[in-house]
Amino acid sequence: MAQQELKRDLSNRHVQLIAIGGTIGTGLFLGSGKAIQMAGPSIIFAYLIVGIALFFVLRALGELLLSKGGYQSLTDIAEDYLGPWASFVTGWTYWFCWIMTAMADVIAVGVYVQYWFDIPQWIPAVICLIILLGLNLLTVKLFGELEFWFALIKVITILALIGIGVILLVMGFQTDAGTVTVQNLWEHGGWFPNGISGFLLSFQMVVFAYVGVELVGVSAAETANPQKNIPSAINKIPLRILFFYVGALIVLLCINPWTELTAAESPFVKTFSLVGIPVAAGIINFVVLTSAASACNSGMFSTSRILYNLSNQDQGPAHLAKLNKNHVPSNALWISTLVVSAGALLSKLIPEQAFGIVTTISAICFIWVWSVILICHLRYKKTRPHLQAKSTFKAPFTPFVNYLVLALFAMVLLIMLVAEETRPALLMTPLWFILLFVLYWSRKKKKESTKISA
Repeated sequence: MAQQELKRDLSNRHVQLIAIGGTIGTGLFLGSGKAIQMAGPSIIFAYLIVGIALFFVLRALGELLLSKGGYQSLTDIAEDYLGPWASFVTGWTYWFCWIMTAMADVIAVGVYVQYWFDIPQWIPAVICLIILLGLNLLTVKLFGELEFWFALIKVITILALIGIGVILLVMGFQTDAGTVTVQNLWEHGGWFPNGISGFLLSFQMVVFAYVGVELVGVSAAETANPQKNIPSAINKIPLRILFFYVGALIVLLCINPWTELTAAESPFVKTFSLVGIPVAAGIINFVVLTSAASACNSGMFSTSRILYNLSNQDQGPAHLAKLNKNHVPSNALWISTLVVSAGALLSKLIPEQAFGIVTTISAICFIWVWSVILICHLRYKKTRPHLQAKSTFKAPFTPFVNYLVLALFAMVLLIMLVAEETRPALLMTPLWFILLFVLYWSRKKKKESTKISA
């Protein structure tokens, strides 16, 4: 029996850093430049709004996970409160979310390595996948260690940015762009220089910047002490959002007027260049490289565990539910890695369109997953008041806040439909859900006919 259970080998240190690693990625380091161009300084409010909304999603997830000891994944919760169809659709959609994100990240690794070495981008991409696959096949503890160090590099970079920014503010430092001052936040067209429309259009990129924030919940099955570690990790999310996202953006916009930043260049590179660090581009390139590798690592971890759970619940091929001697779902890990590598080839063939389409579809699918968590929490509150009564980690302001966050997600999808750049991906995404529903009902009918014939 021990062979058939995921090993609880992640410590509190690992879970805390997985939570950070899941919330700091290419969306912040690269995507923030594009978001700033659309929204100007009001991008700070967009990050704050989405960050607060996702904190409430995580509190709902945390209460659900701790309400019943048997939960090992989001799919368990979806099946318990919404039925087998929700488990099937949400499980495979969550797998698809991370596959799409990992596709983009592994190609990004290849692009970033080209900064130093003139080699085809598929070579470092494949090497990265092989290394991460090998490490993930060994033990879950190695995954935790990898994420610990990857996240540490990101944290140190942002700490350095904020520290340097505060010093420059106190000094009133002069850069090529002018004086470093808080007045840069409103002196170049106000807080909403591109109007409300620019502010709203930035939400798609902001949502993508937060994808993976719920990974702390996915790793619940492998934490040494979930009753203590999960609440600890979730409750620290607001401070991380304020510090790593909002704090970093405020400092960026104080050093650089938003008009000086472009979508084609990382605002972090621009900032370190302005303050006179000659190797700034190389430093940030290394950070972004580790960030992409970290996101790919998280993707491989979560997709393999999702496939394992789906197969354990008879919603996927049975051979994907097997564990190796290290209690790692090796077959599921191999399948996910192969699909990601195929996506890397696709991204190489259409590099200009692929990244935008993949990240938009990923954001849309994550909205589905987050919405399912909120709806399940509403069902939990209504149908199992006895569980909520004895809960030691109650989600605040429910059910009102659940409906409010769901309305926010609906607004973001509407914005994606209106925006020309994201509309094609939004219109393509329903095909995935139609496919899943067709597969679910065909599997259900097949099982029913088998029972009748038996």
